[in-house]
Amino acid sequence: MAGWSFEPGHTAAHFRARHMMVSWVRGHFGDVHGTLDFDPDEPEKSKVEVDIDAAKICTGEEARDEHLRSADFLDTDNHPKITFRGTEVEVIGENEFIVTGELTLRGVTNTVALDCRYHGSWKTPWWAGDPESGFTDKGPVTRAGFTAHTRIARFDYGVNWQDKVDRAGVVVGRELRITIEVEVVLDSDLERIGEK
Repeated sequence: MAGWSFEPGHTAAHFRARHMMVSWVRGHFGDVHGTLDFDPDEPEKSKVEVDIDAAKICTGEEARDEHLRSADFLDTDNHPKITFRGTEVEVIGENEFIVTGELTLRGVTNTVALDCRYHGSWKTPWWAGDPESGFTDKGPVTRAGFTAHTRIARFDYGVNWQDKVDRAGVVVGRELRITIEVEVVLDSDLERIGEK
């Protein structure tokens, strides 16, 4: 089974939640790291480990982000990481899988199923360097892409903050809709070019 590493610059976890009963608040975590064991010929044997820096939450409004980092929501001082450990894969279609594993948020762990799609793999450049000294292509390296979707109830993780609005409405919806866009690079290629 081939090993792959997440490419954090091209991987993100996006979320959205109902706001004030009439719209959605959207945000993302950009600092997503992980490893994947995956062979497209035997996807049912796959395993994935994901680590997210909870403090790197971004909704585009700093005051709201600070509130989301507080004990009312993510409590990042006490729970700096969000993790997912996926160990069970069910093939449901061509390049489509359900990945089941343990999601830990605020120190609470629950079983979650993700609907995943494999987008294929490609040989690509690997640019190393910086704008001042210039860039060098150390590739080719093999990259692969995936998209995963799930929904969770925030109350299941102790994220209980709420306020009321007119007609028994709420400020923040119970459900979070999550999408994860993942780009991975083949470990053996990273080792060959000295990047792992």
